Amino acid sequence: MALPWAAAQPVNPVKIGMVGPLSGPSSDFGKPMLQGIELAVEEINAVGGYLGRPLNLVVKDDRGDPDAGLQAARELTAEGVVATIGYCNTGVAMKSLEVFQQAQSPLIIPCSTGTPLTSTYPAPQSYIFRTSARDAIQAPFVVDDLVRRGWTKVAVFADTTGYGEAGLKDVETALAKKNLKAVYVARFALGVKDLREQLTAARAAGANVVFSYTVGPENATIAIGRRDLQWDVPQVGAWPLSFPFFIDGAKQAAEGALMAQTFIAEPSNERRAAFLSAFVRKFKQKPAVPMAAAQAYDSTYLLTYALFGIRNGKFGGPAVKAALENIPRVYYGVVATYEHPFSLEDKDAISQNMLVMGKVRNGAVTFANPEDAKRNLFVQRKQ
Repeated sequence: MALPWAAAQPVNPVKIGMVGPLSGPSSDFGKPMLQGIELAVEEINAVGGYLGRPLNLVVKDDRGDPDAGLQAARELTAEGVVATIGYCNTGVAMKSLEVFQQAQSPLIIPCSTGTPLTSTYPAPQSYIFRTSARDAIQAPFVVDDLVRRGWTKVAVFADTTGYGEAGLKDVETALAKKNLKAVYVARFALGVKDLREQLTAARAAGANVVFSYTVGPENATIAIGRRDLQWDVPQVGAWPLSFPFFIDGAKQAAEGALMAQTFIAEPSNERRAAFLSAFVRKFKQKPAVPMAAAQAYDSTYLLTYALFGIRNGKFGGPAVKAALENIPRVYYGVVATYEHPFSLEDKDAISQNMLVMGKVRNGAVTFANPEDAKRNLFVQRKQ
């Protein structure tokens, strides 16, 4: 992959922060996020890094815990990283945003999708960037698909974390734009083992689809509960329905589930085939959560492209922020073709046209719609 720089004499490394759940319940997607970053860093360093300076990762494990994430943010900004790539859990990220904002240290979020993350601060002043699909575009995308299928009696099952809270609001907003309202809403804490009572109530309310908004094993709890009740309605949701916690945890009960995706691990074009091959060569396995790995990989290249807009090597926070907002070259990425992915007024790199519907089939995620598979031959650009 050609990169826009020339080698120079080796000097001090360029430190990049990484924070995510590498242990605990959310490690399902924290580990592939780190692997995507590591793969990109290895490739970039192999061709000279930043003008001969290698990229060095400073890695922190937030364990999916808000307090641990906050401590990691403080440590990374104190260690003088040029920017940080990280966070998988919306609630964890929300507690840490102020640290990065106050330190004027850019944060690129490749996994967390809660809508408030990039709207907490006015865009022109914000140091918070994102390369994952925010729930404000995922929710209406899935609702549009439900309406096309005639599944309009929606039961929403949302956890009580920041992710579930924000996701529920986005689903309700998307339904309202279709003149629809959820026939039943269930809220539950992480760790719940049985939701059959709530599922029974949803069935009594006339629901013909379950829209789940939770990030961990609770998605499988919903699927298993439906199976035990012999309630044969579809389960749909955002991207956590593509996680091993759901697919492996629910097994046969997960079959047919539908979810929004930016990247499906099929070699649908040369870029994606090359990424998947390189990932397997390095880690001896396929990515457990392909979207997390691919989005983190692209984030690392986007940051590097931005740094090459700073020719003097002075990586102060405001300079890196401005460079991210004005990336001069197109990056032909795995998830998307990034042409000016960020700007002073827009800190989200992913637009709704980049989404496809995924479907669990035979224990893996594939394209739900044939037209999406055809469209996915061409990597999308932001609209």
